[in-house]
Amino acid sequence: MVKSPTKPLTLEEFLKLPETKPASEYINGQVIQKPMPQGKHSTLQGELVSNINSVTKPQKVARAFPELRCTFGGHSIVPDVAVFAWERIPIDECGDVANVFPIYPDWTIEILSPDQSPTKITGNILHCLKHGSKLGWLIDPEDRTILVYPQNQQPEFLEEEQQILPVPDLVKDLQLTVGELFGWLKL
Repeated sequence: MVKSPTKPLTLEEFLKLPETKPASEYINGQVIQKPMPQGKHSTLQGELVSNINSVTKPQKVARAFPELRCTFGGHSIVPDVAVFAWERIPIDECGDVANVFPIYPDWTIEILSPDQSPTKITGNILHCLKHGSKLGWLIDPEDRTILVYPQNQQPEFLEEEQQILPVPDLVKDLQLTVGELFGWLKL
């Protein structure tokens, strides 16, 4: 039996589909489902959101969101953590945080899951940087390493416990070392 090639979905068609669990992303005309987060991933994600928000929300300078769909530049991605400057957070007609974020995050953080392609995740980070994000992190919990992608600069590879993680200016009060970040994995 010969299979007819299926017509690829447009971004607009993808956005009309029901959400999946875990989330699916639309990248270069392809729908790719993210892997189900596991223990290390969930721990790091939760701690990052909490720590970033504890520094940024009181002064209303930024806010971190876990697993938030961001649609821009022809892609619809769901970073593990998306951080937005306060004044860029979309709001609805009631003044609440909007459900739809048709913009890039100011800072995108991805946490590598087992069996996930580091190249595809890096592609998402680079897409964010190309469209305006100031910084991207790729965290590998198994290797305990972090690739930091500053906008318009060479990436940095961090693995020494005492190394301070670079953060965007809007989160400049957040001081975190590689060792502290991976220390969150200990019970």
